[in-house]
Amino acid sequence: MTSETLLLYGATLALMIGSAFVIVGVLGLMKFNDPMTRLHAPTKVGTLGIGMLLLASMLKSMAAGDASIHELLIMSFLFVTTPISAHFIAKVGIHLRACDTPPSPTQDDTWSTLTTPQKNQQSAV
Repeated sequence: MTSETLLLYGATLALMIGSAFVIVGVLGLMKFNDPMTRLHAPTKVGTLGIGMLLLASMLKSMAAGDASIHELLIMSFLFVTTPISAHFIAKVGIHLRACDTPPSPTQDDTWSTLTTPQKNQQSAV
């Protein structure tokens, strides 16, 4: 088996995996009702699916003998901008009150600190 054949098999596998992720992302986007839950489908699943499709394109071009870094540039741009845009969309949803307000945190002085609660200090002595 030549390296060209292996690269084409890898491209085929990447295309199938990427297509499956894109389909799951589309179904998630159609299924969820709340705008905040809809963010997960295109940002998490869609990004990985597009990344696999770009990897398939890279493998195909390598098999043809034309190495290209355009796909790497597209992937890096995609992986950097997708979380930022999802964050902005979520912030707009929160400010427009389009989603449920999260519950306020409890008044616990020991949360996220090294302080131990008083009842645990007494039992440790």
